[in-house]
Amino acid sequence: MQTPRLLSIAGSDSGGGAGIQADLKAFAACGVHGMTAITAITAQNTVGVDAVQPIAPEIVVAQVRAVVEDIGVDAVKIGMLGDTTTIAAVSEALDLLPDATPVVVDPVMVAESGARLLDEEAIEALRCKIVSRATVVTPNLPEARVLAGAEEGEPEQLARKVLALGAKVVVVTGGHREGPPIDLWFDGERVEQLAGERAVQGAAHGSGCTHSSALAAQLALGASPLEAARKAREVAAEAVGNGLRDIGAGPGPVDVLGIGTRRDSALPLT
Repeated sequence: MQTPRLLSIAGSDSGGGAGIQADLKAFAACGVHGMTAITAITAQNTVGVDAVQPIAPEIVVAQVRAVVEDIGVDAVKIGMLGDTTTIAAVSEALDLLPDATPVVVDPVMVAESGARLLDEEAIEALRCKIVSRATVVTPNLPEARVLAGAEEGEPEQLARKVLALGAKVVVVTGGHREGPPIDLWFDGERVEQLAGERAVQGAAHGSGCTHSSALAAQLALGASPLEAARKAREVAAEAVGNGLRDIGAGPGPVDVLGIGTRRDSALPLT
């Protein structure tokens, strides 16, 4: 079969833990070819975000056009967008894709360190121009509340409100839930609880990016949205469990490529 071609439209994390860096690692781990359209450059590490520089909207669109015209795109993962100007550019760029191209939206709003990555005034634009076009949208619990316009609510209630924005499937990820980190999958008719264990000794920076990228990769490989969500949950959970806790002073990055195992096997014998 032809190698699936996955496009990440997202921001760059200079610390290498999240954003397009995490997306490319997850794409590779899933056996697909990764491409990028960078929406913003961030100066960040495991402790915080020091600066954000949005990319000019015409360059965002040009990046997408370049890969569409030559390489082709089998699925898209959308991450950090930042502001209304970038959201408008990405909406325009989506028009360049073939009809029915799967689009997975990770509505990035806050970094693992707590830094805000989406302007307050951009939330409505995100709902109307991006979430409305999603094949699958993957908010965590706080993001689902923002998208739903609700200060509280159970995951299923929130999923129903987010689905009403136009997405075909909603996966409310479970990392921010009390108790077991259960993902809730909803397509308007069917509700599925995707259970798993919490990796208390792991490292979670980039877990949301990894989850949504793995989900997009599975869709490109031919999985159904539910199958893709199950596999993405497994991939992200394993990456968190294997997370690199020795990287940085804050939350370390997930390890979706087995870097820790490769590192250990490469150490010289003593």
